[in-house]
Amino acid sequence: MPDSAHAAVGAPAAPAADRPVAPLDTLSAADLDRAGGKGANLGELVRAGYRVPGGFVVTTDAYTAVVDRGGLAQRIDERLAAADGSADDAARAAAAIRSEFAAAEIPEEVRAAIVAAYAELGAEAVAVRSSATAEDLPGAAFAGQQDTYLNVVGQDALLDAVRHCWGSLWTDRAISYRRRRGIDSGAVRIAVVVQAMVPAESAGVLLCANPVTGARDELVVDASSGLGEAVVSGLVTPDHYVLDRRGRIREWTPGQREVVVRGTAGGGIAHDSTGEETAGEQLPAGVLTELARLGTAVSEHFGRPQDMEWALADGTVWLLQARPMTALPPAPVRLNRIQRRVGPVILEMFPYRPYPLDMSAWVLPGPGRLVSRMMAEIPGLRVDLRDVAPEVDGVVDRFVPPNPRPTPAVLTAPARILGRIRRYDPERWTQDPRFTTFQRRIAELNATEWRSVPWDELRRVPRRALDALDLVTDLRVDYLPRSGMSLLRLRLALRFLGRGDLFSSLIMGATTRTVDNNRALEALARHVRDDDRLRAAFAELDGDALVERVHASPEFADFRAALDAFRAEFGHRETASALLLSAPTMGEAPATILGMVRTLVTRPAEPTADQSPDLAGDALRRLLAHPRAQRPRRRARLPRMVRAARSGVGFREDSHFELTRPLPPLRNAVLEMGRRLASAGVLGDQWAVLHLRREELEDLPDPDTLPEADAARLRATADARSAKRAELAGVPLISPAVRFHDSGPDTDALATGTAAGGGRATGPVRVIREPAEFGNLRTGDILVCPNTNPSWTPLFQSAAAVVVDTGGLGSHAAIVAREYGIPAIMGSATGTATLTDGRLVTVDGDRGRVTAAEPDGTADRPEPRGDGS
Repeated sequence: MPDSAHAAVGAPAAPAADRPVAPLDTLSAADLDRAGGKGANLGELVRAGYRVPGGFVVTTDAYTAVVDRGGLAQRIDERLAAADGSADDAARAAAAIRSEFAAAEIPEEVRAAIVAAYAELGAEAVAVRSSATAEDLPGAAFAGQQDTYLNVVGQDALLDAVRHCWGSLWTDRAISYRRRRGIDSGAVRIAVVVQAMVPAESAGVLLCANPVTGARDELVVDASSGLGEAVVSGLVTPDHYVLDRRGRIREWTPGQREVVVRGTAGGGIAHDSTGEETAGEQLPAGVLTELARLGTAVSEHFGRPQDMEWALADGTVWLLQARPMTALPPAPVRLNRIQRRVGPVILEMFPYRPYPLDMSAWVLPGPGRLVSRMMAEIPGLRVDLRDVAPEVDGVVDRFVPPNPRPTPAVLTAPARILGRIRRYDPERWTQDPRFTTFQRRIAELNATEWRSVPWDELRRVPRRALDALDLVTDLRVDYLPRSGMSLLRLRLALRFLGRGDLFSSLIMGATTRTVDNNRALEALARHVRDDDRLRAAFAELDGDALVERVHASPEFADFRAALDAFRAEFGHRETASALLLSAPTMGEAPATILGMVRTLVTRPAEPTADQSPDLAGDALRRLLAHPRAQRPRRRARLPRMVRAARSGVGFREDSHFELTRPLPPLRNAVLEMGRRLASAGVLGDQWAVLHLRREELEDLPDPDTLPEADAARLRATADARSAKRAELAGVPLISPAVRFHDSGPDTDALATGTAAGGGRATGPVRVIREPAEFGNLRTGDILVCPNTNPSWTPLFQSAAAVVVDTGGLGSHAAIVAREYGIPAIMGSATGTATLTDGRLVTVDGDRGRVTAAEPDGTADRPEPRGDGS
């Protein structure tokens, strides 16, 4: 319950919108536009009765009054336009805007209101904190992006701090952060929170869920001596507590007290490095219990776990700030044996969070329907991918490993399976009329000129593509039972003969489309090996540059023809996952194909078919030479069993190969719909169509005739899902605490620290000790540094992971890393000393460990760019 002594329920309504100052107890969460995120949340806490230092907010109306004077708004717009160039241009423009605010004249009515509110507060020393309207939001914490000034004394110092808080809206890091989040800088305003200083003996951060595991029944406290600035800014390795909801300690790691931040008598703060004598002391049990109580209650009040700052003075806990936790993983789930076995296989097929169109136009009605039908019609089990990838507000928010459930159909499964075994022989599956119909329908779709298709026909294409896929689903359901039976019979026969070791070699003789694909790639690699000019191009270039050279050079005509033939035959195959419509196919991504060819070129050439050893034939000869295989009937039956097993393997592989044939026409059709919707002004760009659902597109009339009200609703729907997806950008699909396989303890860690989340990434170490070295970081490097502050934020866009000597879960580096979705380890203590530039390492942000990596290690595959994310 709130502290009733400080309750403000029934406080007067917020003052008129044109007043420059508002007391905290007049504000609430509804006042975001006037008080900014920090001010609105603090007002909500005060009105709910929580112990918050007294204070007031210099509202956004005051900021607007300053900006509207003397043409400052126009000059800001001009500077922002200049910031669209290089990073140096952006930095110069941002510095110029801040200089304007530092010298800005505060209108008399604003100045008088601030001074009067300061006098009425009655506190000589105050904390002055920026509170932007795009701040402390569910999907964007803006941690450390605007300025805070502590222990400000006197009205002149207060007015100067307010000016600098206004200016901090325009740092290059804040501008860059807003751009990455898709927030219009021109629409953002800033308020300033002024509160009485709390003379903290200890302070820190309270996270109301475990940010690494996602556990909602745990709270995390990072604490240190003095003001909380030392913890928030990562200047110290804090005491680290994991508590249950009653405040009992589940984990505790003592901090280092590298520095203590305290207020000075005349104003300002000092960094004292003599706090070692308090290192190792735990917070009193009563304080931990109170923090757990407050964190639980405040989270329930706001409806989601909170990231809070607190201070302890004279035995009293004060709340200094509360904002929604960002990038919080799903809560851990308990897995049974089936989920542990199947879960990793399916999770691997979601290399990034699927879009609404992925789920509605492909996953659920396509592969998901196939899996559900196969499980329902063969063994009689229920599996629904809607349970595996549940959606919240139209966006997949987590992954739940499938847990098949028996249905009444399980009782009749043997009869169904036996009937299919008798009727459907995999050796003849391509002669089935359904397969012929499937090929014809896909050929018709692929021959379509999408730009010229009328809208009414275009919006029906997804259904046509899925209807074609249903034919392959029918074939899989009918022919798989005999495929499985043939493989099982061969395995049992080999076990009877004591030659189970021959099973893999015997079925290796199966001819599949996957084998054909690999042979075609090797043929492309031979082209390169046999041509000095091609080999030089592959050695010199990669990616799009290599594609451009191959397509622009007349001497590469033969190779281009071979490449085009490969794309025509195998281009429907996926680049990222067979479950993702949003990812380009291989036919759309020649750079991907050339990358595979480059890998083959650097390896020894594969033998041609006539040079390869006949392992399958040799295995069959050894099998037939077995003493128990000499009976005539058995000797005649064994080759038939081998052939049937190979046919089963071939069907399983080749029917999977056919499953993705509808992807290119389906993808082309929905992207053409996106293009037309963007052209008509319904969507912001072509890729925004990925945030819509198939049924919404199928029900949509021609965009050129769509009423504006309907267009606005559709656009708002896409924007809302895009925002929700952006909120989840750094959130894993499953809690890192979920372990599919037990693993033993690691003994080879190069560095350890507090696990701040983000999964795993591999890359070369780059030690950056100061801003002057920022230019040394390259995309994909592991950023290793002594500490960070908000000016380091741009580096997180390039780094594959971050390892920091100091800091905890609530520090700037940890929050930003989680939002960017990169692994982070805080408080490593020796990271900059033990990790050397260029060394290839793997950072496990979920376990807090840095280990040596193999030379071929790679970071997790990123999501494709330019797709409306």
